[in-house]
Amino acid sequence: AAGSVPATNQLVDYVVNVGVGSPATTYSLLVDTGSSNTWLGADKSYVKTSTSSATSDKVSVTYGSGSFSGTEYTDTVTLGSLTIPKQSIGVASRDSGFDGVDGILGVGPVDLTVGTLSPHTSTSIPTVTDNLFSQGTIPTNLLAVSFEPTTSESSTNGELTFGATDSSKYTGSITYTPITSTSPASAYWGINQTIRYGSSTSILSSTAGIVDTGTTLTLIASDAFAKYKKATGAVADNNTGLLRLTTAQYANLQSLFFTIGGQTFELTANAQIWPRNLNTAIGGSASSVYLIVGDLGSDSGEGLDFINGLTFLERFYSVYDTTNKRLGLATTSFTTATSN
Repeated sequence: AAGSVPATNQLVDYVVNVGVGSPATTYSLLVDTGSSNTWLGADKSYVKTSTSSATSDKVSVTYGSGSFSGTEYTDTVTLGSLTIPKQSIGVASRDSGFDGVDGILGVGPVDLTVGTLSPHTSTSIPTVTDNLFSQGTIPTNLLAVSFEPTTSESSTNGELTFGATDSSKYTGSITYTPITSTSPASAYWGINQTIRYGSSTSILSSTAGIVDTGTTLTLIASDAFAKYKKATGAVADNNTGLLRLTTAQYANLQSLFFTIGGQTFELTANAQIWPRNLNTAIGGSASSVYLIVGDLGSDSGEGLDFINGLTFLERFYSVYDTTNKRLGLATTSFTTATSN
């Protein structure tokens, strides 16, 4: 049967407690739909038990912000009430860029793991979701994610559900859209979408990008970002690296409309800003307003033109459906929240 695990919003990422070994040691792993290797050892060291078995492979992965390398093991992994015998996990001997987490729970598409092992470079590593399904523990190969906005630096307000959706976490119905055929977004949880600002300002015409719990900001291609910056009147803030508005400009900020799978999802003005009571946590000023829309760093038309990150997903329920090769989104009771 399906099972759910609570997730903790740490402002810049979400983590879940994952048990490894027997008896289990608990690790705090970053929830990442943008990568597919599960590994630990960044903060807390790996504790070997009778279920721990080293493989003949080394493993290494480079991320947008960080990397790790080490040895691949198999071990018993527990996620709440769900148990996975012989889950393949990386154990880091070196890592960089992972302060505040023990490693990553990689729940992206399995093909992203190809090339991460050595010498078995052509071998893929089934994700926890893949194994829960193939071992018959959950009825369908699907992960559903509930994130919520926060006004504290750590809040256990999220939920991962393996094998089902949780109807208490969303409103209305789930809109599904097929995984895009455009490369390289197609290798990830990639979708096609358009973005407009307010009633009529086009920010990004129909293009491919990805939905990624492991990216904090909502990133758009540089040409789209320039349009957004102009439309909002925001200026680049050197202290935070974010766009900054005055309170007067914020009062005039319009919604961003994301059209996905024929449905339009509204990212409200409040959803576009960093929680104001936490401005100082990122080096900002208490009296300013900072935007969570950032610059992807490349122009549109390259096959990966946006990343709908954690700050987007705090406002929508998301479903990662491997069985049907599709991604689902739904509104929630937090879509129009004004807590930021």
